[in-house]
Amino acid sequence: MADGKISENIEEYLEVLYCNGNNGEQVSTTQLSKDLNIAPGSVTQMLKKLEDLGYISYTPYKGATLTTEGMKIAQKVTRKHRILEKFLLDILKVKEENVHDQACQMEHALSDEAERAICTMLHHPDLCPDDNVIPACDFEFGSCQECFSQKDFDQVINRKFNLLSISELTANAEGTISFIRGNNELLDKITSEGIRIGQHLKYEYNENRMGNYYLVSIDDEELNITVEMANNIFIRV
Repeated sequence: MADGKISENIEEYLEVLYCNGNNGEQVSTTQLSKDLNIAPGSVTQMLKKLEDLGYISYTPYKGATLTTEGMKIAQKVTRKHRILEKFLLDILKVKEENVHDQACQMEHALSDEAERAICTMLHHPDLCPDDNVIPACDFEFGSCQECFSQKDFDQVINRKFNLLSISELTANAEGTISFIRGNNELLDKITSEGIRIGQHLKYEYNENRMGNYYLVSIDDEELNITVEMANNIFIRV
């Protein structure tokens, strides 16, 4: 990451694992080899190293899953990559076909402070240009308004646990609502539904759901929420 303690190569592996299996799905060596454009034998060697470091759980001939610590690193670098893509395209007007490669080069050097500033400039975006959900920041706030009110970055504390947005969850996943992203207008929409930090949420996956809504159970009460809300409500799983 930006502090130099973790190599860019390790970050790349963890990022690909996150993009293919952020719900604990096992990602195969073949998939990693394809995405990273690295020979399977080299991928296997790195997976063993990552397991020794405590970042993944690896099963030979089957694949790897992220540990809690690996997920934390992977979410952080994935967030920086996707928010940089948004910044490069929307603010700097870089050609769309170039933003991915440029974000790849920049994500490892982007400081947490700069990431926070870009997020504020972009008004807390939820999607990158490819319409993938931007992971939540790892700052210990319940909302973006709390983050904005803290002007001194040196006073910002990092969250100790990982989050997933509702739209990233697999069927029957559940946890505690711990962060809500967005501007005042979106927060008002969410709170008007009776949704609050600290409530227990379960994602009731429904293959036959109508339109752009997610069926969830919040404190045992069923509720249909929009995709926009689902992208911006995060639970501790």
